[in-house]
Amino acid sequence: MNKLKAGIVGAAGYTGGELIRILLNHPNIEVTYASSRSQAGKLVTTVHDDLIGQTNLSFSDDYNIDVDVVFICLPHGHSRDFLQKVTLPSDTIIIDLSNDFRLHSDAGEFIYGLPELNKNAIKEANKIANPGCFATAIQLALLPLAANNLLTDEIHISAITGSTGAGVKPLSTTHFTWRNNNMSVYKAFQHQHLGEIKQSITQLQAGFKESVNFIPYRGDFTRGIIATVYTDFKKSEEEAYALYGRFYNNAPFVHLSKENIHLKQVVNTNNNLLHLEVHDGKLMIISILDNLLKGAGGQAVQNLNIRMGWAEDLGLKLKAVMF
Repeated sequence: MNKLKAGIVGAAGYTGGELIRILLNHPNIEVTYASSRSQAGKLVTTVHDDLIGQTNLSFSDDYNIDVDVVFICLPHGHSRDFLQKVTLPSDTIIIDLSNDFRLHSDAGEFIYGLPELNKNAIKEANKIANPGCFATAIQLALLPLAANNLLTDEIHISAITGSTGAGVKPLSTTHFTWRNNNMSVYKAFQHQHLGEIKQSITQLQAGFKESVNFIPYRGDFTRGIIATVYTDFKKSEEEAYALYGRFYNNAPFVHLSKENIHLKQVVNTNNNLLHLEVHDGKLMIISILDNLLKGAGGQAVQNLNIRMGWAEDLGLKLKAVMF
């Protein structure tokens, strides 16, 4: 078969680099275009030096894009402007990794690309809005409850992300001397991913109106998200595992563990692991994933696989780096 030609807009960032790494090793895809205004004319490997020996591709600063699928990895708020300025063929598959099209009020023709929720719609979509990293981890913790109308009270969430979640541009809160041996809360109760989390919950449980209380943390590590979610639950732990097992029966990247879980199990993979415990009428769900893969680039490729009718895990059978 002819390989699908892929392009990446905003390819110099962390997510762009991870997408290139995945796509270079995908059997059905050829990466032919990578844009970056700041790195134009340079070899991709001068920025993503983990790819030395794998590609001779250079960054471009123009938007003359001749590809079958384009991944947009621009900062939040820039994807909409890009699509207004650039004319793409109507049959080009667009997968946007910003938050510009995730909410129904902003989406237009875009389908929200959480495979475990909208797989059938993704199969027919030419425009896909990739979910946020925190949103993915938290939604995967909650969807089985919403699908069974079991969310009956407030939801409480605390979650920690690695420094790559803030992007490649240096900030005071990503500088090594600030981040190392340090933690901090940010955007408490008002994180931008709350909108898509609530949207997905009500897609499955229309009457849900309780508060979703989310406290995000900056962690002193590079990549990964660990989220702890709890809410009222009147069933047993055994029933909880059975319920989650049924919901994720056909989800190749969501796995349940009755043993406690840790980030090294998922970093460098497209997997999400869930651990469940029931305590005094409350269900606690621990959800972990790699923010750059299942939380970004890996999920984008998963969405493309679904859209093309390929095996969902094609090119995504990645091994965690445990040691």
